[in-house]
Amino acid sequence: MSELETQIASLADKSLLLLDDDQALRTRLGRALESRGFEVTLAASLSEAMEALRQKLPAFAVLDMRLEDGNGLKIVETIRDRREDARIVMLTGYGAIATAVAAVKAGAVDYLQKPADADDVVKALLSSGEAPEPPENPMSADRVRWEHIQRVFELCDQNVSETARRLGMHRRTLQRILAKRAPR
Repeated sequence: MSELETQIASLADKSLLLLDDDQALRTRLGRALESRGFEVTLAASLSEAMEALRQKLPAFAVLDMRLEDGNGLKIVETIRDRREDARIVMLTGYGAIATAVAAVKAGAVDYLQKPADADDVVKALLSSGEAPEPPENPMSADRVRWEHIQRVFELCDQNVSETARRLGMHRRTLQRILAKRAPR
């Protein structure tokens, strides 16, 4: 039995809500978490997650940030309002510093980019709050610039004209940058 499985076995409440609108990921990650000892409840939308929370407040949650019917941060706030000891991890396919900060401010203990390995999710759920090791390969200057642009874009409520004005660049230049994938 691994150290993580031992930690899970010692938990009094193993309930976990998994919210993701990607059916394949939700099913695969749900099975992996169940095999590690969690009691998983699956939800595909905000409404399904809210219904699951009416039934039982989980001790753990793994939530997708962007959903077809809204934002997973609403579920973070709902859980935090009713159960302060819950451990919540946010997943996203659109990683940006601004959204990571918003997730942590809302009450998430960690923020992982998709595709996330089940072991990484479990480690994040069970982390004790210690500072993580610094990355071996820090972000490139291009990536830092891209993250800054994304943060300002989020702060401007995704208004391209306002973001371009604040960054001192032409609106079309900003649109081209936003249309590209994030640099490594």
